[in-house]
Amino acid sequence: MIPALRGRLRHRLTPARHRPPDRFDRRLITPMVLGSVLNPVNSSMIAVALVPIGRALGASPAETAWLVSGLYLATAVGQPVIGRLVDLYGPRRLYLAGTALVGVAGLLGALAPNLGALVAARVLLGFGTSAAYPAAMHLTRSEAERTGRSSPAGVLTALAVSAQTVAVVGPTLGGLFIGVGGWRTIFLVNVPLSLACLVLGALRLPKATEPTAHPDHATPGVDLAGMALFAALLVSLMLFLMRPRAADWWLPVLALVAGAAFARRELRVPAPFIDLRVLGGNGPMLATFLRQFLGYATAYAFLYGFTQWMEEGRGLRAAGAGLVLLPLSLSGLVVSAITGRRDAVRAKLVVGSLVQIAGCTALLTMNSTSAIWLLAAVGALMGVPQGLNGLANQNALYRQADPARIGSAAGLLRTFMYLGAMAASAADAAFFTHGADTGGLHHLALFMLAGAVLLLAVTLIDRSLREPTPRKA
Repeated sequence: MIPALRGRLRHRLTPARHRPPDRFDRRLITPMVLGSVLNPVNSSMIAVALVPIGRALGASPAETAWLVSGLYLATAVGQPVIGRLVDLYGPRRLYLAGTALVGVAGLLGALAPNLGALVAARVLLGFGTSAAYPAAMHLTRSEAERTGRSSPAGVLTALAVSAQTVAVVGPTLGGLFIGVGGWRTIFLVNVPLSLACLVLGALRLPKATEPTAHPDHATPGVDLAGMALFAALLVSLMLFLMRPRAADWWLPVLALVAGAAFARRELRVPAPFIDLRVLGGNGPMLATFLRQFLGYATAYAFLYGFTQWMEEGRGLRAAGAGLVLLPLSLSGLVVSAITGRRDAVRAKLVVGSLVQIAGCTALLTMNSTSAIWLLAAVGALMGVPQGLNGLANQNALYRQADPARIGSAAGLLRTFMYLGAMAASAADAAFFTHGADTGGLHHLALFMLAGAVLLLAVTLIDRSLREPTPRKA
């Protein structure tokens, strides 16, 4: 009995570098997955909290939209920045620092006295949640190199499916939390999640993966200037999109100047923050980035805009709105489970865009007396493309990207997803200037419809999707 216990204890405490060289260290999976869902859980739960927060703090929909934009702006910048730092300094310390920041930000949000403090907490959440996914991908690659095998498909699938699952059930969970303890609970929940990540990360993430300097090779520096220009581009563009006014003409000009300077620098420095060369001459991958932007702009515009309208225009409470969105979660999960292992990139994108068009058209028929079952049915319909478009674009990117730069390409794919989310938030703010009324919902539906039609057009004219080029070995 005692020798058996000793054996199990010795196995748990054995560092990853002392494990059998041909076996993936599955103790890493739990902290990898738990850390990777921090971003989608904070991205999705806020959807049902915008109206309660606005009422409690006396803020308009245009102002509470910054709770969404602030997190995505921070994440769009933070994801590639921290991904670069993970490559330079190893995943363990960045994972622990990022998840610790999530706990601090959650506590600050729960205690925030005003909207400004709440937006600051969301920005910190954006930066904190940017660490775990790059760390998880780095660990997966490191394990593949250590074992001499390809990374288990189950590990990568677990990362993708867990994030998608949390994203689609987030509004329902958020509604339940708000119903039990008020809107501050969606911030407070980050504290136990952060503690769990810190404990698991400290116990299970191997220190052996930390890179060490090689005497014959200089460590590439951090492109701070590129990061600053990238941030200036996004911030100035979003400031203008949140409230377009002729008096703020200088903001899009600043965005253009920052973008041009960013492109000029990144094409010249030997170790760029974002390697724009990965985009050169790769039209199919550029189309994939565009599809990612269009698909998520429509998806997030529906998630945030439809939810706000249900609470203000239809008069539902946060918990009720979360329950109405449950069919969206279920349909997205079912579609992902059925189609996840199949390639069929073009078919998924065509069906996904067509269903988005149908869902946006259905929104044009909504009014303050629409039946609850009809609202749930529209949600279920819009869950279908959530289970198709993202996975299809990920599969397309896997085929199109240079294997030596797959990490950089994957980071850019996520950045375009965040840009789509920020465009959706800006659209919500623009169309709900005087509250989330039915007229604003119909204008938002037309915006979404245009995006869905463009997604279908980009898919149909992309010949590379008919016979995708196999990924190079």
